[in-house]
Amino acid sequence: MSTLTESGVSRPAPAKSSGTRPRRGPRGNPTVNFWLFTGPFLIGLGLFVYVPIGWSLWLSFFDARFTVTPSEFIGFDNYSYMLSNDDFTGSLVVFTVFAAFIVPTTWAFSLGLALMVNRLRFMRAFFRSVFFLPTAVSYVAASLIWKMSIFSGVRFGLMNTVLGWFGIDNIAWLASPDPPWYWLVIITVRLWLQAGFFMILFLAALQNIPQELYEAAAIDGAKPGRQTFWYITLPQLRATSTAVILLLLVQAYQAFDEFFNLLANSTWGRPPLVELYYIALGENQDYGAGSAGAMILTLLICVVTLLQGKFLGFGRGEESK
Repeated sequence: MSTLTESGVSRPAPAKSSGTRPRRGPRGNPTVNFWLFTGPFLIGLGLFVYVPIGWSLWLSFFDARFTVTPSEFIGFDNYSYMLSNDDFTGSLVVFTVFAAFIVPTTWAFSLGLALMVNRLRFMRAFFRSVFFLPTAVSYVAASLIWKMSIFSGVRFGLMNTVLGWFGIDNIAWLASPDPPWYWLVIITVRLWLQAGFFMILFLAALQNIPQELYEAAAIDGAKPGRQTFWYITLPQLRATSTAVILLLLVQAYQAFDEFFNLLANSTWGRPPLVELYYIALGENQDYGAGSAGAMILTLLICVVTLLQGKFLGFGRGEESK
């Protein structure tokens, strides 16, 4: 709308007030809103993550037996003790064997599930939910089911029942390290529990691959299936594959529940966290040595993660690959 002046020249009418006022007070301040949302998380992160890490680092330089407030400083003696402890170094070997099995197996299995679900034309949401559902199961509960029902050493166990159909005697899956049948139990329970989560990551990455790449490959004569997978799908999943492998390695270092519940008090087949549990909370309750072992393990995880990220190109832009 416009109005006429005395000289006959029109001018725009004054703008009407919108009736809304800028929000004032704490709720209108972006900085205050940021801290309101992130403050509780940062407080919890500091109290339950960084404070325990700092306390463990402090304890690792003291003789802390049966106490978390020691007074005798011993320097790097706890680190020397842990690095010369055959049980702790042996647990690192156990981790190496465990990671050598579980990392490539989970990567391949979760990628296969993602490829299969991605090709579905109906009931895709149903199968995606079915494969993802085991991630909601407790590791403790799943370990007890594997131990008492599926891989029970008696003839009523599911696996021994199936083997009995073919005339094979019962196998004591978790009773002895020779032969090491316990690896089959541990690998299968971990695979069942975590494959669905990584399937979702791969599925999201597959759905972000431009279809024009497959159409151009078909025009160039590429056969659908193996050729398109090796030359289009797999290279496009490089960043996701790197992230998945990093997460799998870190989780392998942190394996505890299935080993502790499946192997109980056995002295063989202990990963690092289980060994540290017995050192810090066993008969001697050596919190100093346990803290030193935890610091060694943390440093080892950081080094392996950084090296793998460097070799696999994690975090680099497309132009630098």
